[in-house]
Amino acid sequence: MDCEKVRRRRCTLRTVRAAVPAVLMLLAAVAAPAVAGPLPVPPWLFPGEGDLPQGPFDAVQPLHLPDSTLTYTEAQLFDEFAVPDWHPDSHPPMPTVVARGRPPQVYACGYCHLANGQGRPENAALAGLPREYLLQQLADFKSGERRVAWPGPNAPSDSMIALAGHLEATDAVQAAGYFARLKLHQRSHVIEGATLPEVKVSGWTYVPTGSGPSERLGERLIEVAPDAQRDARRDDELVYDAYVPAGSLARGRDLAAGKAPGTLACATCHGADLRGAALFPPIAGRSASYVLRQLFAFRNGTRRSAAAQAMAPVVERLTERDLIALAAYVASLEP
Repeated sequence: MDCEKVRRRRCTLRTVRAAVPAVLMLLAAVAAPAVAGPLPVPPWLFPGEGDLPQGPFDAVQPLHLPDSTLTYTEAQLFDEFAVPDWHPDSHPPMPTVVARGRPPQVYACGYCHLANGQGRPENAALAGLPREYLLQQLADFKSGERRVAWPGPNAPSDSMIALAGHLEATDAVQAAGYFARLKLHQRSHVIEGATLPEVKVSGWTYVPTGSGPSERLGERLIEVAPDAQRDARRDDELVYDAYVPAGSLARGRDLAAGKAPGTLACATCHGADLRGAALFPPIAGRSASYVLRQLFAFRNGTRRSAAAQAMAPVVERLTERDLIALAAYVASLEP
């Protein structure tokens, strides 16, 4: 790693760490007594593998997307060391670690997070996140300071933790620099209501069955691929539908503005319009289910780095309903 880059990174991280105690003092001044104990994590927030194809995968039949001139076979789409790049003109050239990884232990970053960094519901959109923030998250995965809220196995998160332990510093710098240059597009179309299309799980993602009636939503946030085929083919321009209970957006707006007792306006750290400030990441327009998973992680203490400590007092009194509303509102904003 370049010495000057290392120096700048250490200087920036020292600045952020120094700012955290001040933020915590501000939060303590407005916080009311916390609700005791962690919140139970709802199983619907972490769908499993479902009916994901197990192979052998077809290596002959070309597959298409309606807005791309390229083709890939099923075997190519499931190759963790070669990113399907349906829209190569939509992003700059990918570094090797993003496009192909480092076999056998480091999967191509773009395989899960997509060539344009937009991510999928089961993982994270990396596009537009600050370079130093991304590097810190990789360090937190490696050190154990960032863990998923779900207490059981979760392949997307478990794979990321394992990968971080094998990633070379130069590859981390190149990947972080690449994704930081990209522009985030709206990841979730938030829909309020009492029902959603009947869904099933396929590859840690909800997809419509296409045949059943609507099902009751209840107090859940369910993010669904509106087109199961485009999702299966890893379309990097697909926007997902996030179904949330009626009234979630208004409730989330109030929570984000700090109008609930013991809360602080999200803009205090995440900047105007929640588009980021310094190393506090932009959160507007990111996947609703991703945001909700992180809120549970902050609420229950499975994200516990120095910077993450600033979030704990913000969410410690929030209920599951509050977290759903806040995630829905944040996802509904323009990135």
